[in-house]
Amino acid sequence: MAENATLKLNGKKYEIPVVKGTEGELGLDIKTLRGESNGAITLDPGFKNTGACQSAVTFLDGEKSILRYRGYSIEDLAEKASFTEVSYLLIYGELPDKKQLEEFESQLAEEAKVEEGMKTILKGFPAKGKPMGILASLTSALESFHTDLINYDSEEDMDKAIIKVLGKFPILVAWTLRNYHGQDLVEYDKDLGYVENLLQMMFKKSGEEYKVDKTIESALNKLLILHADHEQNCSTSTVRIVGSSDASLFASLSAGVSALSGPLHGGANEKVVHMLEGIKEDDGDTQRYMEKAKDKNDPFRLMGFGHRVYKNFDPRAKIIKKSADEVLGQLGIEDPVLKIAENLEKEALEDEYFVKRKLYPNVDFYSGIIYRALGIPTELFTVMFAMGRLPGWIGQWREMRLRNEPIGRPRQIYIGENKREYKDIEER
Repeated sequence: MAENATLKLNGKKYEIPVVKGTEGELGLDIKTLRGESNGAITLDPGFKNTGACQSAVTFLDGEKSILRYRGYSIEDLAEKASFTEVSYLLIYGELPDKKQLEEFESQLAEEAKVEEGMKTILKGFPAKGKPMGILASLTSALESFHTDLINYDSEEDMDKAIIKVLGKFPILVAWTLRNYHGQDLVEYDKDLGYVENLLQMMFKKSGEEYKVDKTIESALNKLLILHADHEQNCSTSTVRIVGSSDASLFASLSAGVSALSGPLHGGANEKVVHMLEGIKEDDGDTQRYMEKAKDKNDPFRLMGFGHRVYKNFDPRAKIIKKSADEVLGQLGIEDPVLKIAENLEKEALEDEYFVKRKLYPNVDFYSGIIYRALGIPTELFTVMFAMGRLPGWIGQWREMRLRNEPIGRPRQIYIGENKREYKDIEER
C-alpha cells in the first residue's frame, strides 16, 4: 500500500492519497483537495502531468520504449494478430478465441452497409474538401440514421452501437478517399476480410477485378494495429470527455476524428511527406539538409525523427520499417521522394548527432512512406490514421461508460480583469 503524500498550503497540511498502477506508476489523488483546501486546484497546462482516469486499456513507457495493449506487447500483436483480433482485444479486454473471432467478423460484415442518405450527404461535399472534416461529418451523421443507438440502458445496447460503427467506418474511410478522386463508390464484399475490404473499397477501379496484394495487406494490417491506441492522447481524451456527458458513441468518435485532424496530433506523417517533397523541389541533397537540421539557427526541422513520448526509440517504427521495405520492394516504385526518405533514414542512423540524441525515425516516418507508395494522397494520411485508431477510441469510450465516470469538467486559474462597472455605449 502506497503512503500518502503531504501538501503544505497556507500553514495547513493536507494528506494526498497515492495511487499505484499495476506497472508501478504513481499518482497523487487530489479529487478532494479543492473542497478540503477551500478552492485550491492544480495547474497543469496541456495536462502533461495529470492523470484524467485510471485505465486498463493501454500501457506506455516512453523511457523504456514499451507499448502494450491489454498487457500484450505491440511487437507480438503486430507480428501475429489481425486488426480485427486487436480491435476485439482493445474493446473487450481479451483476445478472442476462434469462435468469438468468427462471430465478431460476421457481425461486422453484416453491418458493412451504409444508408442511401449517407451517400447523398457524401455527394454534397466538394471533391477537394478537407477529408478529415468530411469523415468527422459522416461519422456524426450516423447518429441521425441510428437514433435507437444513442442512449445506452445496457451493455448490450452499447455493443450494438460498437458493432455498427466498426462495420461502417471502413466504408466511410474508403468513400472519403474515392470522393477525393471523384470516383464511384465501391460496396463491401462479404467474401473478403476486414482489411482486404478496406483496400478493395479504396482502390478497385470501375469494371475491373481488384486482387488484394498480400504484402500490402500485411503492411496495412500492421499499420492499423500500430496506430490502434496510444494511451490518453489528445483525440482519445477528447472521445472520453465528450462521452462523459453521455453523448453517443457516434458523436464521441466524430469529436475524436476532429481532434486527430489537427496537425500537431494526426498530421505528423503528412508533414514528413511535405518535408520530403520540399527537399526534392530544392536540390535533393539530403546531406545538406541533415546539416541544416543540426543547426539550431536554421528554421528547418527534420520531420518523422524522434518522438515527444518515446525518449529512446519508437517501438512501432522498428516493426513497420520492415513492412515499408517489403512494400517498396514488392511495388518496385521509382519515386525520387521515397529515395530521399531512404537516404535520410540511412544518414540519421549513422550520424553521431542523431544517434547520441536518439533521434531515430518514428512510426510517422515509415507510415508516410507506405501510404505514399500505395498511392494514397497526402491529404488522406490522417484519415487512415483514424481508421487505425478507431478500436482504441471505442475501447476507451466503453471503459469510461461502464465505469460511470463523472462528466469531464476541468478547472482554471482566472487571470482576467477584476470587477468592473458597466458603462453605457455613449460613455465608452
